Amino acid sequence: MLQEDFHILDEIIVGKLHSLFIRTAKKWYYKMTPYHGKHDWSWWKYEIITKWANNSWRYKMENAFEISIFNSEKDKPLPWFFKQKYRLSALHPDMSDTMINMKISRKCGGEMKHAIKCRSVEPCSTEHYMNEMEDIITRTIIFKTWTQIPMEAKMVPRIPREDRRPEIPVLKCHKCGSTSHLASTFTKKTKINEVQVIEEVQCTEEKEESYLDPVVSEDTTVEDYPI
Repeated sequence: MLQEDFHILDEIIVGKLHSLFIRTAKKWYYKMTPYHGKHDWSWWKYEIITKWANNSWRYKMENAFEISIFNSEKDKPLPWFFKQKYRLSALHPDMSDTMINMKISRKCGGEMKHAIKCRSVEPCSTEHYMNEMEDIITRTIIFKTWTQIPMEAKMVPRIPREDRRPEIPVLKCHKCGSTSHLASTFTKKTKINEVQVIEEVQCTEEKEESYLDPVVSEDTTVEDYPI
């Protein structure tokens, strides 16, 4: 917590320490208060640095910053950005805003970094950088992930490579539908002969039927037919 970021009095900072500390640090604060009583912020700042600003704390803070990658599904832009900023400010109190923005942008991915860089003019404050980041996430689809795609689009089966090939047309005669020859070789003579053969067969069948089934008229008697 940096006093120059908020411009508040020492008494207010000391009064907020019990809500700022968590877990082990909060237990340490409750043990220190009965023994030492009330002190200003400079005294508490020195005690905090002496107690916690060691190599183990620095390693944990650096490791937490390195493994923290922005995820639009789980992380909200403002809390995530402020947390990374406080980690860098605690590790490097003299780091400029431009350097902080550059280090944090590396945790957002290439597309996000490029989008913020195009919309902001360097050097810019961390507040401006943070506002641009939130605006890009809420108004664009850069971070549209696979889980946001409808389930129908995910379940579309893939077409095998063999089925993607176009079907080869089969050559056949368009007059008779046979694949043994083409229409150019299907002559009219053959077609006429086939018709003549069919007509001859039909004529012979009609003649045979006329011999087998004679027509009997009213004037015809049984004597006309020999037995």
